[in-house]
Amino acid sequence: MTRPFSIRLFRRSDLDRILEIEHLSFGKYAWDRNLFADFYHKCGELFLVALKGRKVCGYILTCPGGRTHCAAELASLAVDPRYRGKGVASALMDATLRRLRRRGILRIHLMVKVTNKTAIRFYQRYGFQKSRLVRAYYEDGADGRRMEKLLAPAIVRRRRPP
Repeated sequence: MTRPFSIRLFRRSDLDRILEIEHLSFGKYAWDRNLFADFYHKCGELFLVALKGRKVCGYILTCPGGRTHCAAELASLAVDPRYRGKGVASALMDATLRRLRRRGILRIHLMVKVTNKTAIRFYQRYGFQKSRLVRAYYEDGADGRRMEKLLAPAIVRRRRPP
């Protein structure tokens, strides 16, 4: 069976398309080129894009870190509106969670607008739990909801000697 979307690491040549998706998704609150460049330098190994053929149709940006280096933050996830509801976000999330588990990351967290019910339901389907409310978190004064997910460690399969 052919997968409808392929996932790969972000490339600098993707930046203009990422900015387009960002503006379509977040309007005047979209991140700028410099912020994406900073994230690429800090978190490039977990900056993934989804492709339909050769066209970038979504991205996910996750940064490992924290005091113990066993946690990561899902900083941003966006899908071109023309591709929403087709599995792009799921393909990106699945790929990210696999990569985090292989790295030994035990927990992932994110912030989402409390009014973004679609995103909250999506994250809940992936096992994210609401952990706390952050008043006036966003630039427009909207409250944010912190959500967290514990990750099971990756199972390392070793081959038995013959």
